[in-house]
Amino acid sequence: MKEVAAAASVSLGTVSNVLNRPHLVSPRTRARVEQAMEELGFVRNESARALRAGSSRILAYVMLDPSNPFFTDVATGIEEVAAAADLSVFLCNSGEDAAREARYLDLLLEQRVQGVLITPVDAGGERLRTLPARGTPVVLVDRVAGAGEGCSVSVDDVLGGELAVTHLLERGHERIAFVGGPDALGQVRDRRAGALRALERAGLPPDRLTVLATGALTVAEGRGAAERLVGLPAARRPTAAFCANDLVALGLLQRCVGLGVAVPGDCAIVGYDDIDFAAAAAVPLTSVRQPRHLLGRTAAELLLDEASNPAHTHQAVQFTPELVARASTVG
Repeated sequence: MKEVAAAASVSLGTVSNVLNRPHLVSPRTRARVEQAMEELGFVRNESARALRAGSSRILAYVMLDPSNPFFTDVATGIEEVAAAADLSVFLCNSGEDAAREARYLDLLLEQRVQGVLITPVDAGGERLRTLPARGTPVVLVDRVAGAGEGCSVSVDDVLGGELAVTHLLERGHERIAFVGGPDALGQVRDRRAGALRALERAGLPPDRLTVLATGALTVAEGRGAAERLVGLPAARRPTAAFCANDLVALGLLQRCVGLGVAVPGDCAIVGYDDIDFAAAAAVPLTSVRQPRHLLGRTAAELLLDEASNPAHTHQAVQFTPELVARASTVG
Protein backbone atom coordinates (compact mmCIF):
# COMPACT_ATOMS: atom_id res chain seq x y z
CA MET A 1 0.00 0.00 0.00
CA LYS A 2 2.93 2.34 0.71
CA GLU A 3 4.32 1.65 -2.77
CA VAL A 4 0.91 2.36 -4.33
CA ALA A 5 0.63 5.61 -2.37
CA ALA A 6 4.09 6.71 -3.55
CA ALA A 7 3.38 5.80 -7.19
CA ALA A 8 0.06 7.67 -7.16
CA SER A 9 1.45 10.63 -5.13
CA VAL A 10 -1.26 10.25 -2.47
CA SER A 11 -1.32 9.45 1.23
CA LEU A 12 -1.56 5.95 2.66
CA GLY A 13 -4.99 6.90 4.01
CA THR A 14 -6.21 7.71 0.50
CA VAL A 15 -5.17 4.26 -0.72
CA SER A 16 -7.03 2.74 2.23
CA ASN A 17 -10.13 4.74 1.34
CA VAL A 18 -10.00 3.61 -2.29
CA LEU A 19 -9.95 0.01 -1.05
CA ASN A 20 -12.54 0.29 1.69
CA ARG A 21 -14.51 3.53 1.28
CA PRO A 22 -14.21 4.53 -2.39
CA HIS A 23 -17.13 6.95 -2.15
CA LEU A 24 -14.90 9.23 -0.04
CA VAL A 25 -12.34 9.66 -2.84
CA SER A 26 -12.81 11.85 -5.90
CA PRO A 27 -13.14 9.94 -9.20
CA ARG A 28 -9.95 11.48 -10.55
CA THR A 29 -7.84 10.51 -7.51
CA ARG A 30 -9.45 7.07 -7.35
CA ALA A 31 -8.56 6.43 -10.99
CA ARG A 32 -4.95 7.42 -10.33
CA VAL A 33 -4.69 5.07 -7.36
CA GLU A 34 -6.32 2.21 -9.27
CA GLN A 35 -3.92 2.71 -12.17
CA ALA A 36 -0.97 2.54 -9.75
CA MET A 37 -2.39 -0.68 -8.27
CA GLU A 38 -2.67 -2.22 -11.72
CA GLU A 39 0.84 -1.20 -12.76
CA LEU A 40 2.35 -2.53 -9.52
CA GLY A 41 0.27 -5.73 -9.54
CA PHE A 42 -1.18 -4.87 -6.14
CA VAL A 43 -3.62 -7.40 -4.65
CA ARG A 44 -5.30 -6.68 -1.34
CA ASN A 45 -4.47 -9.08 1.50
CA GLU A 46 -8.05 -10.11 2.22
CA SER A 47 -7.02 -12.47 5.01
CA ALA A 48 -5.39 -9.62 6.91
CA ARG A 49 -8.40 -7.39 6.32
CA ALA A 50 -10.74 -10.09 7.61
CA LEU A 51 -8.58 -10.58 10.69
CA ARG A 52 -8.80 -6.87 11.54
CA ALA A 53 -12.51 -6.61 10.73
CA GLY A 54 -13.51 -9.86 12.43
CA SER A 55 -15.20 -11.23 9.30
CA SER A 56 -14.52 -11.71 5.59
CA ARG A 57 -16.44 -10.49 2.56
CA ILE A 58 -17.62 -14.01 1.90
CA LEU A 59 -20.95 -15.78 2.30
CA ALA A 60 -21.22 -19.56 2.24
CA TYR A 61 -24.01 -21.83 1.03
CA VAL A 62 -23.92 -25.40 2.32
CA MET A 63 -26.15 -27.43 -0.01
CA LEU A 64 -27.29 -31.03 0.06
CA ASP A 65 -26.42 -32.03 -3.51
CA PRO A 66 -24.94 -29.80 -6.25
CA SER A 67 -25.87 -32.37 -8.91
CA ASN A 68 -29.51 -31.45 -8.29
CA PRO A 69 -30.41 -28.37 -10.37
CA PHE A 70 -32.75 -27.23 -7.59
CA PHE A 71 -29.77 -26.32 -5.42
CA THR A 72 -27.77 -24.68 -8.19
CA ASP A 73 -30.80 -22.52 -9.01
CA VAL A 74 -31.03 -21.51 -5.34
CA ALA A 75 -27.30 -20.76 -5.38
CA THR A 76 -27.76 -18.49 -8.42
CA GLY A 77 -30.26 -16.40 -6.48
CA ILE A 78 -27.86 -16.18 -3.54
CA GLU A 79 -24.96 -15.17 -5.78
CA GLU A 80 -26.94 -12.34 -7.40
CA VAL A 81 -27.65 -10.72 -4.03
CA ALA A 82 -24.07 -11.28 -2.86
CA ALA A 83 -22.59 -9.77 -6.04
CA ALA A 84 -24.75 -6.65 -5.66
CA ALA A 85 -23.27 -6.27 -2.15
CA ASP A 86 -19.71 -6.82 -3.45
CA LEU A 87 -19.46 -10.17 -1.68
CA SER A 88 -18.31 -13.60 -2.83
CA VAL A 89 -20.03 -16.94 -2.23
CA PHE A 90 -18.43 -20.24 -1.18
CA LEU A 91 -20.43 -23.31 -2.25
CA CYS A 92 -20.10 -26.38 -0.02
CA ASN A 93 -21.58 -29.83 -0.65
CA SER A 94 -22.66 -31.77 2.44
CA GLY A 95 -23.66 -34.75 0.29
CA GLU A 96 -26.58 -35.37 2.68
CA ASP A 97 -23.96 -36.41 5.27
CA ALA A 98 -24.34 -34.87 8.75
CA ALA A 99 -20.69 -35.41 9.68
CA ARG A 100 -19.47 -33.77 6.48
CA GLU A 101 -21.87 -30.88 7.06
CA ALA A 102 -20.45 -30.41 10.57
CA ARG A 103 -16.88 -30.27 9.24
CA TYR A 104 -17.85 -27.58 6.76
CA LEU A 105 -19.54 -25.49 9.45
CA ASP A 106 -16.44 -25.70 11.65
CA LEU A 107 -14.25 -24.64 8.73
CA LEU A 108 -16.51 -21.72 7.80
CA LEU A 109 -16.43 -20.49 11.38
CA GLU A 110 -12.63 -20.60 11.30
CA GLN A 111 -12.62 -18.66 8.01
CA ARG A 112 -14.76 -15.90 9.59
CA VAL A 113 -17.29 -15.91 6.76
CA GLN A 114 -19.81 -13.10 7.03
CA GLY A 115 -22.71 -15.53 7.19
CA VAL A 116 -23.86 -19.05 6.33
CA LEU A 117 -26.85 -20.15 4.28
CA ILE A 118 -27.59 -23.83 4.61
CA THR A 119 -30.01 -26.51 3.49
CA PRO A 120 -29.29 -28.73 6.47
CA VAL A 121 -29.18 -32.48 6.80
CA ASP A 122 -30.44 -31.96 10.35
CA ALA A 123 -32.19 -28.64 11.00
CA GLY A 124 -31.85 -29.24 14.75
CA GLY A 125 -28.07 -29.74 14.68
CA GLU A 126 -26.04 -28.23 17.51
CA ARG A 127 -23.67 -26.34 15.22
CA LEU A 128 -26.54 -24.41 13.66
CA ARG A 129 -27.01 -22.84 17.10
CA THR A 130 -23.29 -22.52 17.83
CA LEU A 131 -22.46 -20.32 14.82
CA PRO A 132 -24.88 -17.47 15.63
CA ALA A 133 -23.75 -17.57 19.26
CA ARG A 134 -20.21 -16.92 18.00
CA GLY A 135 -21.22 -14.05 15.75
CA THR A 136 -21.82 -15.82 12.43
CA PRO A 137 -25.46 -15.48 11.32
CA VAL A 138 -27.16 -18.51 9.78
CA VAL A 139 -30.21 -18.69 7.50
CA LEU A 140 -31.90 -22.01 6.78
CA VAL A 141 -32.82 -22.57 3.13
CA ASP A 142 -35.67 -24.94 2.22
CA ARG A 143 -36.24 -25.71 5.91
CA VAL A 144 -38.13 -23.91 8.70
CA ALA A 145 -36.21 -22.62 11.71
CA GLY A 146 -37.62 -23.24 15.17
CA ALA A 147 -39.17 -20.37 17.11
CA GLY A 148 -36.49 -17.83 18.02
CA GLU A 149 -33.73 -19.86 16.32
CA GLY A 150 -32.98 -17.53 13.41
CA CYS A 151 -34.19 -16.82 9.90
CA SER A 152 -35.41 -19.36 7.41
CA VAL A 153 -36.79 -19.44 3.87
CA SER A 154 -38.84 -22.43 2.80
CA VAL A 155 -41.73 -23.77 0.79
CA ASP A 156 -44.73 -25.46 2.43
CA ASP A 157 -43.69 -29.04 1.63
CA VAL A 158 -46.65 -30.59 3.43
CA LEU A 159 -48.97 -28.62 1.16
CA GLY A 160 -46.79 -29.59 -1.82
CA GLY A 161 -47.18 -33.29 -1.03
CA GLU A 162 -50.91 -32.82 -0.60
CA LEU A 163 -51.19 -31.05 -3.98
CA ALA A 164 -49.33 -33.89 -5.71
CA VAL A 165 -51.43 -36.72 -4.31
CA THR A 166 -54.71 -34.81 -4.59
CA HIS A 167 -53.95 -34.41 -8.30
CA LEU A 168 -53.40 -38.16 -8.63
CA LEU A 169 -56.60 -38.92 -6.73
CA GLU A 170 -58.51 -36.60 -9.05
CA ARG A 171 -57.10 -38.57 -11.98
CA GLY A 172 -58.71 -41.70 -10.53
CA HIS A 173 -55.69 -43.29 -8.78
CA GLU A 174 -56.27 -44.85 -5.37
CA ARG A 175 -53.12 -46.99 -5.04
CA ILE A 176 -50.20 -44.56 -4.95
CA ALA A 177 -46.49 -45.01 -4.25
CA PHE A 178 -44.39 -42.47 -2.39
CA VAL A 179 -40.81 -42.72 -3.64
CA GLY A 180 -38.02 -40.95 -1.75
CA GLY A 181 -35.53 -40.88 1.10
CA PRO A 182 -33.61 -40.91 3.29
CA ASP A 183 -36.15 -40.26 6.00
CA ALA A 184 -33.63 -38.12 7.90
CA LEU A 185 -34.32 -35.30 5.43
CA GLY A 186 -37.11 -33.05 6.63
CA GLN A 187 -38.23 -32.38 3.07
CA VAL A 188 -38.89 -36.09 2.54
CA ARG A 189 -40.86 -36.41 5.78
CA ASP A 190 -42.96 -33.32 5.07
CA ARG A 191 -43.80 -34.29 1.49
CA ARG A 192 -44.84 -37.78 2.60
CA ALA A 193 -46.95 -36.24 5.39
CA GLY A 194 -48.71 -34.13 2.77
CA ALA A 195 -49.38 -37.23 0.69
CA LEU A 196 -50.98 -38.95 3.69
CA ARG A 197 -53.05 -35.86 4.44
CA ALA A 198 -54.45 -35.94 0.90
CA LEU A 199 -55.50 -39.58 1.36
CA GLU A 200 -57.12 -38.76 4.70
CA ARG A 201 -59.11 -35.90 3.19
CA ALA A 202 -60.28 -38.23 0.43
CA GLY A 203 -61.50 -40.73 3.04
CA LEU A 204 -58.88 -43.34 2.10
CA PRO A 205 -56.76 -45.32 4.58
CA PRO A 206 -53.02 -44.60 4.86
CA ASP A 207 -52.13 -48.06 3.58
CA ARG A 208 -53.17 -46.90 0.10
CA LEU A 209 -49.77 -45.17 0.08
CA THR A 210 -46.97 -47.64 -0.65
CA VAL A 211 -43.65 -46.23 0.55
CA LEU A 212 -40.65 -47.10 -1.63
CA ALA A 213 -37.74 -45.67 0.36
CA THR A 214 -34.57 -44.57 -1.42
CA GLY A 215 -31.08 -44.04 -0.06
CA ALA A 216 -30.75 -40.67 -1.78
CA LEU A 217 -32.73 -38.31 -4.01
CA THR A 218 -31.00 -39.25 -7.26
CA VAL A 219 -31.85 -40.53 -10.74
CA ALA A 220 -30.16 -43.86 -9.99
CA GLU A 221 -32.31 -44.37 -6.90
CA GLY A 222 -35.37 -43.61 -8.99
CA ARG A 223 -34.41 -46.31 -11.47
CA GLY A 224 -34.00 -48.82 -8.63
CA ALA A 225 -37.40 -47.86 -7.22
CA ALA A 226 -38.96 -48.58 -10.62
CA GLU A 227 -37.60 -52.13 -10.48
CA ARG A 228 -39.22 -52.62 -7.06
CA LEU A 229 -42.48 -51.03 -8.19
CA VAL A 230 -42.81 -53.28 -11.22
CA GLY A 231 -41.93 -56.30 -9.07
CA LEU A 232 -44.94 -55.82 -6.79
CA PRO A 233 -47.94 -58.19 -7.25
CA ALA A 234 -50.32 -56.78 -9.84
CA ALA A 235 -53.23 -56.77 -7.38
CA ARG A 236 -51.54 -54.26 -5.09
CA ARG A 237 -49.16 -52.52 -7.48
CA PRO A 238 -49.63 -48.71 -7.37
CA THR A 239 -51.00 -47.12 -10.50
CA ALA A 240 -49.30 -43.81 -9.71
CA ALA A 241 -46.18 -42.55 -7.95
CA PHE A 242 -45.37 -39.33 -6.15
CA CYS A 243 -41.61 -38.82 -5.95
CA ALA A 244 -39.87 -36.67 -3.34
CA ASN A 245 -37.97 -34.78 -6.05
CA ASP A 246 -37.69 -34.55 -9.83
CA LEU A 247 -34.43 -36.49 -10.10
CA VAL A 248 -36.01 -39.53 -8.48
CA ALA A 249 -39.09 -39.06 -10.67
CA LEU A 250 -37.02 -38.84 -13.86
CA GLY A 251 -35.14 -42.03 -12.95
CA LEU A 252 -38.42 -43.78 -12.19
CA LEU A 253 -39.95 -42.60 -15.46
CA GLN A 254 -36.93 -43.62 -17.51
CA ARG A 255 -36.80 -47.15 -16.09
CA CYS A 256 -40.58 -47.65 -16.24
CA VAL A 257 -40.53 -46.83 -19.95
CA GLY A 258 -37.59 -49.20 -20.40
CA LEU A 259 -39.51 -51.98 -18.67
CA GLY A 260 -42.52 -51.50 -20.92
CA VAL A 261 -44.63 -49.68 -18.31
CA ALA A 262 -46.63 -46.97 -20.06
CA VAL A 263 -46.55 -43.51 -18.47
CA PRO A 264 -49.18 -42.39 -17.57
CA GLY A 265 -51.31 -45.32 -18.83
CA ASP A 266 -49.88 -47.95 -16.47
CA CYS A 267 -48.24 -45.61 -13.94
CA ALA A 268 -48.73 -41.86 -13.59
CA ILE A 269 -45.76 -39.98 -12.09
CA VAL A 270 -45.46 -36.69 -10.18
CA GLY A 271 -42.13 -35.13 -9.20
CA TYR A 272 -41.17 -32.22 -6.99
CA ASP A 273 -39.15 -29.00 -7.63
CA ASP A 274 -40.04 -28.50 -11.32
CA ILE A 275 -36.43 -28.28 -12.45
CA ASP A 276 -35.86 -27.43 -16.12
CA PHE A 277 -35.34 -31.09 -17.03
CA ALA A 278 -38.89 -31.92 -15.88
CA ALA A 279 -40.57 -30.27 -18.88
CA ALA A 280 -37.87 -31.61 -21.23
CA ALA A 281 -38.28 -35.30 -20.33
CA ALA A 282 -39.32 -37.84 -22.97
CA VAL A 283 -42.69 -37.84 -21.20
CA PRO A 284 -42.93 -34.30 -19.78
CA LEU A 285 -43.09 -34.60 -16.01
CA THR A 286 -45.87 -33.28 -13.80
CA SER A 287 -44.17 -31.61 -10.84
CA VAL A 288 -44.71 -29.45 -7.78
CA ARG A 289 -43.00 -26.14 -8.51
CA GLN A 290 -40.85 -24.32 -5.96
CA PRO A 291 -39.61 -20.72 -6.53
CA ARG A 292 -35.98 -21.86 -6.47
CA HIS A 293 -34.34 -18.61 -7.54
CA LEU A 294 -36.51 -16.54 -5.19
CA LEU A 295 -35.66 -18.86 -2.29
CA GLY A 296 -31.96 -18.06 -2.77
CA ARG A 297 -32.44 -14.32 -3.19
CA THR A 298 -34.69 -14.00 -0.15
CA ALA A 299 -32.37 -16.07 2.05
CA ALA A 300 -29.34 -13.97 1.07
CA GLU A 301 -31.21 -10.72 1.71
CA LEU A 302 -32.20 -11.91 5.21
CA LEU A 303 -28.61 -12.94 5.92
CA LEU A 304 -27.14 -9.60 4.86
CA ASP A 305 -29.72 -7.73 6.91
CA GLU A 306 -28.86 -9.77 9.99
CA ALA A 307 -25.14 -9.20 9.45
CA SER A 308 -25.44 -5.41 9.12
CA ASN A 309 -28.66 -4.27 10.81
CA PRO A 310 -28.64 -3.99 14.63
CA ALA A 311 -32.46 -3.80 14.56
CA HIS A 312 -32.78 -7.06 12.56
CA THR A 313 -35.65 -9.34 13.56
CA HIS A 314 -35.73 -13.01 12.59
CA GLN A 315 -38.22 -14.07 9.95
CA ALA A 316 -39.54 -17.44 8.78
CA VAL A 317 -40.52 -16.80 5.16
CA GLN A 318 -42.58 -19.56 3.60
CA PHE A 319 -43.65 -19.69 -0.05
CA THR A 320 -46.61 -21.59 -1.49
CA PRO A 321 -45.89 -24.42 -3.98
CA GLU A 322 -47.78 -24.89 -7.23
CA LEU A 323 -48.64 -28.06 -9.13
CA VAL A 324 -47.69 -28.01 -12.83
CA ALA A 325 -49.55 -30.77 -14.70
CA ARG A 326 -47.91 -32.36 -17.74
CA ALA A 327 -48.11 -35.54 -19.79
CA SER A 328 -46.78 -37.90 -17.07
CA THR A 329 -50.18 -37.69 -15.37
CA VAL A 330 -52.62 -36.21 -17.85
CA GLY A 331 -51.59 -38.08 -21.01
